[in-house]
Amino acid sequence: MSYFSKKIKRKLSFDAAYRKFEKRLKKLGVSLSDHDPKESIPWDAVEGSYFEQGTSRYHCEQKITEKYKKPFRILSEKEVRVPCGFLGLFSKPEVQIEFFFPCDKNDEYPAFVSTVKFLKANDFSENYIKTILERLRKELPIEMLEDPDAVQYHVLEWIGESISINKEDPVPSKPRIMVLVGPTGVGKTATILKLAGNYGIGTDGIPAINVRMITIDPSRIGEKERLESIGNVMGIPVSCVDNKQALKKEIDLYSKEVDLFLIDTIGKSPKDLFSIDGKIKYNGMKEILEGCGSGAEYHLVISACTKTRDIEYILEKFEPFNYRSVVLTKMDETDCVGNVISALAEKRKSISYVTDGQSVPDNIERASVVRLLEKLDGFYKVNVEKIKERFPSEKTDRLR
Repeated sequence: MSYFSKKIKRKLSFDAAYRKFEKRLKKLGVSLSDHDPKESIPWDAVEGSYFEQGTSRYHCEQKITEKYKKPFRILSEKEVRVPCGFLGLFSKPEVQIEFFFPCDKNDEYPAFVSTVKFLKANDFSENYIKTILERLRKELPIEMLEDPDAVQYHVLEWIGESISINKEDPVPSKPRIMVLVGPTGVGKTATILKLAGNYGIGTDGIPAINVRMITIDPSRIGEKERLESIGNVMGIPVSCVDNKQALKKEIDLYSKEVDLFLIDTIGKSPKDLFSIDGKIKYNGMKEILEGCGSGAEYHLVISACTKTRDIEYILEKFEPFNYRSVVLTKMDETDCVGNVISALAEKRKSISYVTDGQSVPDNIERASVVRLLEKLDGFYKVNVEKIKERFPSEKTDRLR
């Protein structure tokens, strides 16, 4: 038999095997796709894409079917070279395909594609994206899914609803004690100085009150001197303590004349807070802070530049401090806040303040839903005034 006769016979055998394979897929409820990889694909962003490699496309599809036993769609196909032979000195051609699993027939609407792109571009977590898509499927009628502006408005509205804002007590206890805890390098001291300046000097929306700063981190070289220097400029006194009794004595001594104590703490990595058995390892700081009494407010300071997984880890590891809310710093250093919104929504944590610069006492404000939504890429493509009406801000949100 000639070379070409063998090649034709092999091709006919392959076609027959492929048709047989397609029949098997139909029995399993799986349909192969001749999808053009250049077309827009909504599902790959929803479930994520996967890769399979084999001697041919047929071989890859067979492996996927036997492995997953559910419908899939092919995104792309390319030839790759695989090392073979002695010491991998030679190579042979194989086929690699990228594929995904479709989630729902409704995902064919362009609204799902644009929503996923919008959420991914803003660094929202996979779980958060799935939650939003589930609401799209359940809550919006089909005719509304064909209106991209309406879809994006509802998506932003749902994001806004997931943001919890910590509200200050209208009549705070006197003295009010605010303790800032958090990892090293997130801007706790800078935030303390900004709060001290705004509450101690006063603004258009906030009358000046008596403020005193206390640091329990004497180990940092020059930290006390820095606080005292800036405190002197603002006319706000600073104290330094290193034990529980000294902290309690300091608060008791000035409690009648001071309205607000701001406590700056030691910056520690979350990994340093716990031992292998899960017990708090860094008892020193927690023990000192007991001198604040049971009425102290704990706020966890987190940088907006932190990755979603790290934020979730930090939120969990600082739970023993029983913090009431999160202070979000360095908003000016990132264009994506979906990571923060996702993590806080999933952990059901609220936000009290946000900072967006190094200037003291400026660049700080009370957190608001609109302030966070404004950081989303694509926010200004919708009816902004309608969003602001949906989530009205207080007049005193901006401290300065």
